[in-house]
Amino acid sequence: MQFATRLQNVETSAIRELFKLLGQPGIISFAGGFPDPALFDATGIAQASAAVLANNPGPVLQYGATEGFGTTRQAIAGFMADKGCSVAPEGLIVTTGSQQALDLIGKCLISPGDKVIVEAPTFLATIQCFRLYGADIVNAPIDADGVVVDQLEALIEQHHPKLVYLIPTFGNPSGATLSLARRQRVLEIAARTRTLIVEDDPYGELYFDQPPPPSLLALSGSVPGSRDWLAHCGSFSKILSPGLRVGWMIAPPELLAKATMCKQFSDAHTSNLSQAIAAHYLTLGRLQPTLQKVRQTYAERARVMAESLTGELGDAISFNAPQGGMFFWARLTGSGGTSSDAAAFAKRAIAEKVAFVPGVPFYAHDPDRATLRLSFATAPVAQIREGVARLARAL
Repeated sequence: MQFATRLQNVETSAIRELFKLLGQPGIISFAGGFPDPALFDATGIAQASAAVLANNPGPVLQYGATEGFGTTRQAIAGFMADKGCSVAPEGLIVTTGSQQALDLIGKCLISPGDKVIVEAPTFLATIQCFRLYGADIVNAPIDADGVVVDQLEALIEQHHPKLVYLIPTFGNPSGATLSLARRQRVLEIAARTRTLIVEDDPYGELYFDQPPPPSLLALSGSVPGSRDWLAHCGSFSKILSPGLRVGWMIAPPELLAKATMCKQFSDAHTSNLSQAIAAHYLTLGRLQPTLQKVRQTYAERARVMAESLTGELGDAISFNAPQGGMFFWARLTGSGGTSSDAAAFAKRAIAEKVAFVPGVPFYAHDPDRATLRLSFATAPVAQIREGVARLARAL
């Protein structure tokens, strides 16, 4: 078959390919980016499902508006208001997960050869998505406080990108959180240079101790002109259920209109049933207690992973312990003659029946081959301890 030339720029997900190995018995996985299914509020979701099907089920089982079910848009606007974001229901569209929002942004904005700036490292699926539309991706360096804003500003001035993609809060894979001062500067730069900032925020509710700084969207009201150059992508996947596939995009009206048109061609609309379940669930008062349990569980697992990495691998690995989210971003130091090649280390780790994702796929180009991502979300504490001990044997 003669496939489209745009497919030459992308390949299958290295993470999805790795999952093929995880069916082996006895494997401990730090590889996935999934929430722990044991923490899903199945009872609450069942209550919400029963309620929406018992009360006028016709509309939720029918085709619906591309922009989203009306009650769901209202519920998401209320959810965002609780996070300090002023948005009308008409100021957002419901998407099939936030990943569809990113795809719609790519469809609407990126032409072959357009410059797009992303963090290095960043979410693998975003690199693949933007490359599919022909983007020339530019790396922006990050540190423990998120994207290095001075260098981001210089890259914007140099490349005049079509957009800048950031995960400011508990980044995937970095775990980094952009400081408040840097968030304000990003918004100032966006307004001054008239550069669209795409804020991806699937992890912001998964903090351990203190809430993170307000989102770029929440802060945009205090930086004149910045709201006109900001798109915000959110999702219930990490805090309610990824199986519902309910996300959203908040953006300037002209971008929302184009995204709605493109969504019509893609899937007509996100499942009305899933939307209605998510919206009704928010009325039950169960989300915050569920989130509290998730935060406590993830915080404990992250603490144990940090202690185990330090105790078992010592100077052979460096990392910044995250304050929320689902990931550790680590780097092999090569200390004492140990491995500094994460891909080779991953193969030895599989032989020891423990899996992680080497860092290379998370870079658009010029990867740091000593880096790796470890997820603590789905492994109980005892498995984390045993899994890190296996990693130490694989060094």
